[in-house]
Amino acid sequence: MTSDGAPGTPAGAGAADAAGLETAFRRFRDMLASDGYTLSWSVNGRDRVVVQIEAGPGACADCLVPLPVMEAIMSDALAPTGYALDHVVLPPQAGH
Repeated sequence: MTSDGAPGTPAGAGAADAAGLETAFRRFRDMLASDGYTLSWSVNGRDRVVVQIEAGPGACADCLVPLPVMEAIMSDALAPTGYALDHVVLPPQAGH
């Protein structure tokens, strides 16, 4: 699966790895979606994951936690996968 749930495999991740990453992020993707955000990810380099959060129309601007908190949450989510967080990209209007 790609980070947006479409069939395929993200660059740098095998099918089994992609499934593990999807599982790791599923709960956060669902929570963010309820506030109008989408979460996508890509493997950037060896075992490093870039997480991108984008605001949809009408997204709750006050619902995102500050960047350091989001990085800690995503790092914890990745712990069982064997991947490490490279960085998180928040929407520009997040102001964090």
